[in-house]
Amino acid sequence: MSLLVVGNPDDELYGDVAQYDTQGVALKKYTKLSAAVAVAASSALLFTACSPGGEPTTDNEADQGIAEGQQYTVEPEDTGKADLGDIETAEGTISVGMEQDFTSYNNMMADNYSTYNSQIADRISGGFNYFGTDGTIYPDEEFGTIEVESEDPLVVKYTINDDAVWSDGTPITAADYIFKWAVENPRTVDSNDETVFTPVSTTFGEYVPNAPEGDPEGKEFTITYDEPYADWQLVVDRALPAHVVAEQSGLSMEELIEAARNNDGDALAEAAEFWNTGWNVTNALPDEALIPSSGPYVLTDFSPGQSVTLTANENYWGTPAATQTLTVRIASADTHVQALQNGDMNAIEPQATVDTLEQLEGLGDQAIVHQYAQMTYEHLDFNHAADSLFGDSYELRQAFALCVPRQQIIDNLIKPLNPDAEVLNAREYFNFQDEYQEVIDYSYDGSYDEVDIEAAADLIEQSGVDTPTVRIGYAAPNPRREQTVSMIKDSCDEAGFDIQDYGAQDFFGPGGGLSSGDWDIALFAWAGSGQIVSGRNISHTNGAQNDAQYSNEDVDAAWDIAAGTVDPEVHLEQRKEVEKLHWDTLYNIPLYTHPGIAANSADIANVRSTATQSGLQWNVEQWVRPEAEAE
Repeated sequence: MSLLVVGNPDDELYGDVAQYDTQGVALKKYTKLSAAVAVAASSALLFTACSPGGEPTTDNEADQGIAEGQQYTVEPEDTGKADLGDIETAEGTISVGMEQDFTSYNNMMADNYSTYNSQIADRISGGFNYFGTDGTIYPDEEFGTIEVESEDPLVVKYTINDDAVWSDGTPITAADYIFKWAVENPRTVDSNDETVFTPVSTTFGEYVPNAPEGDPEGKEFTITYDEPYADWQLVVDRALPAHVVAEQSGLSMEELIEAARNNDGDALAEAAEFWNTGWNVTNALPDEALIPSSGPYVLTDFSPGQSVTLTANENYWGTPAATQTLTVRIASADTHVQALQNGDMNAIEPQATVDTLEQLEGLGDQAIVHQYAQMTYEHLDFNHAADSLFGDSYELRQAFALCVPRQQIIDNLIKPLNPDAEVLNAREYFNFQDEYQEVIDYSYDGSYDEVDIEAAADLIEQSGVDTPTVRIGYAAPNPRREQTVSMIKDSCDEAGFDIQDYGAQDFFGPGGGLSSGDWDIALFAWAGSGQIVSGRNISHTNGAQNDAQYSNEDVDAAWDIAAGTVDPEVHLEQRKEVEKLHWDTLYNIPLYTHPGIAANSADIANVRSTATQSGLQWNVEQWVRPEAEAE
């Protein structure tokens, strides 16, 4: 899981520096979003590690993608994509809503890794796996296969489909992944020992010390890990076209690959300049030759602040896009329901509020409404910096935890959207996952289930701080979080705190409250998918997303053990230990799992919501109007 930039207000992100959407949702450091691919694992142990939700099935409680009244041309058999069989692309256009502008073809660059850019990039990218609706990792044999050749050391062989080509006709080969490894490698430096690329993740280069082995012009490559890595299946994701970079940097493919294998930042200087900035989008798309697709759609048009147009990829070798044209319409979220009613948008994913749900239900048979729990959790983070209010005082952290009215927040703000909502007592597991109760039984004794004003007041007195001021920061405006802070103030002020609403539009922005450390409590959400050790990047002492400056040697050790194995039993035991230590030290206070709301025109088939950060469009290439398909 990782960081983000909006689309769905509960989006996530992955990267070395957290990014946040306008609703204060950050993607946890998950090895990026990718498209489909095939896994032929030779090891039963490794294979089971890729299905955190257990055996995939549409009966899984975490799979809430099947909505009442939704049409399907083929009924899904599990939480992955349905097999549509031998289909032809139907004429017509499907329009979907997005809140902010598309800014780059390269969503793997740190500043461009957002839900908005990923919403587009995922349509034009193939990959070796994808997330199902419940976070299960599925293979996509149309792109290629993965074979585990050895567990000690961990050696993984990737085979790209012989027919796989970029939309410009250039074969997709090992060269694209050798170059990708160099881009995502902190050892790719110039003569001044400065890194030259700015990727959102360096996991590939950190865990794989040597360049992928294989003929750059061939369809196979093998990577060898320096040590086991829990989320190994997510390391090799979207590749960008190395042949385009070579041409734009004045290098031959041979020169580019040689420099990549040698981590030669000086030789790659112009390649890095192009990779970092050459795919950015401002007033128009880059030249068609610069933005080839490896997925079912190609980018064909862009109107700033208005729309992005994608067209079925004529050179796509796999199952073709079900509908010829996909138009992504850019507009403020508060206009999406009206746009759906008017037919200007055929699918939307607005922020879940009672008003939005009532508006959607008011559309009657015109729309299919999806309600589901997301792999996104709301929480209150303590500032653990040495000179901060809570960093200096465990007693004050306890007092605050005892006065936060968690059940009232759920009852007032979440249950109207999800009657089954309950207080969340974990960070790495969600209420709807099979392991959740086992984790809670081990890690949490219920100490903060009930508000205890008297106990909180006693702890404040013990701390020696007179009427401690608590600034709660969040991305404003956000009515749900404003109400959350208001309820906390009503309760905690009674115990002796002075709660201040510190919401600001730039709270998560550059130079804002979070980055400057000018806060006591941060109220936001982490969103993710099926990654195993994404939380390591958040609460490990050296975690790149550890904005709270939390540090605990035992937590670090548990995360390191979990990350360094492919054994699911070890993953569970160590993550349970992390959860217990987080409660014992009051790392933060989890609140609830985010409710999700989405809707689509009733005449669109195969729309399925997902708990993951991939968003409603995770299978948009399968969407179609059945009458258009019949024609």
